[in-house]
Amino acid sequence: MIKLFTLKQQKKDGEQKGSGGQQKKASAAQLRIQKDISEMNLPKTCVTEFPDADDLLNFKLIISPDEGFYRDGRFVFNFRVGSNYPHEPPKVKCATQVYHPNIDLEGNVCLNILREDWNPVLTINSIVYGLQFLFLEPNPEDPLNKEAADVLQSNRRQFEYNVKKAMRGGCVGETYFECCLLK
Repeated sequence: MIKLFTLKQQKKDGEQKGSGGQQKKASAAQLRIQKDISEMNLPKTCVTEFPDADDLLNFKLIISPDEGFYRDGRFVFNFRVGSNYPHEPPKVKCATQVYHPNIDLEGNVCLNILREDWNPVLTINSIVYGLQFLFLEPNPEDPLNKEAADVLQSNRRQFEYNVKKAMRGGCVGETYFECCLLK
């Protein structure tokens, strides 16, 4: 009987001291991102990179469109998943400067599911497909880069020329873009 009370006391003392060598519990965001990543079904034009294999909350997505205006480009997006995920969307920024109506020159992305249309049932996979769709069908109706949106609406041929020039590494207006072509 004494031994039983001693074990209970040792357990109680261990709980008061903290985790002392025990592994930290995963947060709800970490558990959900693990699930999202394990269930991710990337299109062949997308690849993920995890700079720190132990940190699933910060990763890169590389999109290399194989059709449309942005074909043969390589565009890197940084994902930062916050502690309130999935109740809040991850922060997504484009690290590749791109001439695009829905991505500004600072890398901010205009995608409805990253803002007002986000809800917890959406996954990282939903965002990947949304970003890929922006490269296949840029949306001039909801622009972050108004100049690019105006050119797309008024002169598609000029828009295509500007995209290719920017992707090759050149100036469009006052802005210089570094080459982001695969080949």
